[in-house]
Amino acid sequence: MYTACELQWVLLYEVATTDGEKTVMKKTPLTVHGAELLKKELQHLKSVARPAVIEAIAEARSHGDLSENAEYEAAKERQGFIEGRIAEVEYKLSHAHIINPAEIHAEGKIVFGSTVTLEEVESGEEVRYQIVGEDEADLKENKISVSSPIARALIGKEEGDVAEVQAPGGTREYDIVAVEYI
Repeated sequence: MYTACELQWVLLYEVATTDGEKTVMKKTPLTVHGAELLKKELQHLKSVARPAVIEAIAEARSHGDLSENAEYEAAKERQGFIEGRIAEVEYKLSHAHIINPAEIHAEGKIVFGSTVTLEEVESGEEVRYQIVGEDEADLKENKISVSSPIARALIGKEEGDVAEVQAPGGTREYDIVAVEYI
């Protein structure tokens, strides 16, 4: 369980020592749900997509001359994409700091993982967002990236505060109605 101050440090840095020297490595914040999605994708890539593309390459090879074999070239290109994505997902998982929002003790402050209910001052429209990692952001699911303008305006604020968000259409003000860690 983290306090707001500890969480801020954990989200940004991990100190690693090598031969007595300290180096600071950037960690990528990721919710438990986001990590589970990446792990499922990785498992699918390794157990379904990779074997399927290997089979497609073998099938294309059986057709003879590879110099003019579009099926072979397409399968090799697909293999390159799959292997690249596997490497990318493995990197993201190995450099992630996985945070369970339910274990955050941020004393009511908005931090990574918080679910925030906002009311736009001008229109009175109410919206609810969860602040998540960049790879997890999905506006259709009301999940916004921790690096988005609205999340940056909200971080550190608490229920009852007003947040000013710089948007392409101008500045918008939001009343912070509720902050949850779910």
